[in-house]
Amino acid sequence: MNVCVIGTGYVGLVTGTCFAEMGNRTVCVDIDEAKIEKLNQGQLTIFEPGLELIFERNFREERLHFTTDLADAVRNSEIIFLALPTPMAEDGSADLTYVLGVAREIGRLLSEDSARKTYKIVVNKSTVPVGTSDLVRSEIERAGLISGENFDVVSNPEFLREGLAVEDFLKPERVVLGTSSHRAKEIMTQLYEPFVRSGNPIIVMDERSSELTKYAANAFLATKITFMNEIANLCERAGANVEQVRHGIGTDSRIGKQFLYAGIGFGGSCFPKDVHALLRTAAEYDYIFQTLDAVIKVNDKQHEALVSKIVEYFDGSLDGRHFAVWGLAFKANTDDVRESPAHAVIRALLSRGASVTGFDPEAMETTRSVLGDAIMYAPDPYAALHNANALVVCTEWNEFRRPDFEKIKELVHDAVIFDGRNLYNAESLSRLGLDYFSIGRPQPARAFKGTVG
Repeated sequence: MNVCVIGTGYVGLVTGTCFAEMGNRTVCVDIDEAKIEKLNQGQLTIFEPGLELIFERNFREERLHFTTDLADAVRNSEIIFLALPTPMAEDGSADLTYVLGVAREIGRLLSEDSARKTYKIVVNKSTVPVGTSDLVRSEIERAGLISGENFDVVSNPEFLREGLAVEDFLKPERVVLGTSSHRAKEIMTQLYEPFVRSGNPIIVMDERSSELTKYAANAFLATKITFMNEIANLCERAGANVEQVRHGIGTDSRIGKQFLYAGIGFGGSCFPKDVHALLRTAAEYDYIFQTLDAVIKVNDKQHEALVSKIVEYFDGSLDGRHFAVWGLAFKANTDDVRESPAHAVIRALLSRGASVTGFDPEAMETTRSVLGDAIMYAPDPYAALHNANALVVCTEWNEFRRPDFEKIKELVHDAVIFDGRNLYNAESLSRLGLDYFSIGRPQPARAFKGTVG
């Protein structure tokens, strides 16, 4: 099939590349000329494990194309995916400016005499509020086109996990299609059939249910994370161990093992924005979504669970202290720093008079674009430790899981680690002479500050 993907951000680039991988002729469109030029030189503009290999193969075999020419891409495509930004507005709602603006332009292009004869499917791949399919349809109809005859609008939410997005797209647990059109359903089913040969379902529903499904999924997962963070905070007060509690409830099939790890809160481009958007949608229908209101409030302050330990350890003052921060991305296996808990921790340290040197395997430049020269940047994890009073771990990259603790002990002045992701064994570090603080786990007897290093 001939597929057009409008938007070459995280979702758009993964979507376009994976459709090309299944033999479709795919063209990705963006207004950012510099980005398109880079992609046309065969260079990826995001970091995502597994993407580079299939990007290079499909680009080389000319199934994957990039352009700034929207008119040409729309004219020569059967299915047009909207993978556009829906940033959070000041009131918490999703800003549909980009989505509706492009829908309006598509309507204009399809209204041309030569294009009217060709049926098109316009697919909302962006995460959008309930009712957006109706709005997109209305924008296209304003150009004089007839829904069901000249075009159809389909809701097809993405369920991609950053760091596992290629696997999630090529082997989805389910594909959700929101459409009331039998014609669109048949074509979209044909497009996705190669991805679900193992038997996972293509679930067809109405557009509004499809739109709400994406928000409900992300909000539920955010709620699981937040619940475990609250359990962790309670564990510290009650003398329990959140890791043992996690194991105890995670083996219950009704609960499951995923998204039960305590830490310094969730971040990224999806969970914070989508929880806020769903809360706003509920308000528009005069419903007070109390659960999500609590999720937002708890997550906003969860990074303080680690910062408060740091402040207490240094007797209430961080003025003049220097900290090494391992991990700047909001999670491992991505360079995405949007709503990163690591950044929240860093800002809290800086606001208390401390200085910071950061290291991340992939998120150095994306962090620099946000924090600039507010912090220093190290070329490797151990270089970040020089002149540091403490090590603060904020992202669970694999290379941080088995570090050289003797080297850390030697380099970190106060021989202390504050672990926001519960990567290490407290008793083992205590035996090595390292003070160690994590989230929701018992604190072993610790040395006094300054006795080591």
